[in-house]
Amino acid sequence: MGFWSDEEAQVSIEMIIVAAALIAVAVVFISQLQNTAEKGKKALEKSTDKAFDEIADIK
Repeated sequence: MGFWSDEEAQVSIEMIIVAAALIAVAVVFISQLQNTAEKGKKALEKSTDKAFDEIADIK
């Protein structure tokens, strides 16, 4: 019986390592998405401000 409990413990440790790696990858991916969204937000603000300035100059 000792052999089986050691093997189950090994599998559990491996599952924890795999889960931790997946969580780390997800955190990195989410961080990159947030940075991309922030850059897009800034670009959109610039374009919007420029468009509104041109509209204001029409009068």
